Formats: sequence, structure tokens, C-alpha cells
Amino acid sequence: MSSSASSRKPAAPSSARVSTVVLDARDAHELAAFYRRLLGYVVRAEEPHWVLIGPPPGTVGTSLAFETEPDYVPPVWPTRRPGDQQMMLHLDIEVDDLEAEAARAVAEGARLADHQPQDDVRVLYDPSGHPFCLWTETPS
Repeated sequence: MSSSASSRKPAAPSSARVSTVVLDARDAHELAAFYRRLLGYVVRAEEPHWVLIGPPPGTVGTSLAFETEPDYVPPVWPTRRPGDQQMMLHLDIEVDDLEAEAARAVAEGARLADHQPQDDVRVLYDPSGHPFCLWTETPS
């Protein structure tokens, strides 16, 4: 009898946790500066081709790191043709005022995507071309 993931016993508690999401870019410092402005994050560590940013001390949130990758190719979303660089992940960023935060993101250097799949989400591209979503809780 085969066992499926849903029928397996729960895993033992682990000390593992996601601490940082790393994004490649042609210029790690430029992309880190964009997300610092967008999220109000601070620089935690910096090297010539790598930057780590995170929430200010005393606040909670996931850190972001940026690594310079000279051969970086921006993803295509939604995928249009076989062989296009596909999006491997995207950031979901919760906001209180969707329209105001989307406008602020654009003013900081983001670009609004042509395809907008939901009323309570705005899909944008950061300056390196990574798609990210601003979203707001809709009242039930």
C-alpha cells in the first residue's frame, strides 16, 4: 500500500524556519535600495555583490537578500512562450491602501503589470523585472 503525503504522520517539530528570500539581479545594490524604500527596511549586511535588508529593529518580517548575477534574465509573467524565463517565485506584500501603495511603488521604480488577475491584488514588476503582488484583505 502506498502512502500519500496527506496520510503521513506530522513531522516532528523543527528548529528550521525561513529567514530570508534571496533575489538575483543585475545590480544587487540597486534592487535592495528599491525594496528598502518600498518596505521601510534597513540594511543588515552588505558586500560588493550582495545585500541583506530586513525590518527595522523591534519589528517583524522576512529579510530579503539580493545577489548580483551578471547573466540574470528577468522572468516573463504570465508566461507567453515555451522557453521564456519563468517566474520561480514572487513576493506577496500586504498593504492597507492598495491604490495608494501601488502608486507609491510605481513612484519608487516599479512598473504595473498589464495583466491584473484580481480586484484586491496589484501585480507589479520591480526594477529588475521580478513580479511582486501588493494585496489587501477584502472584508468578508
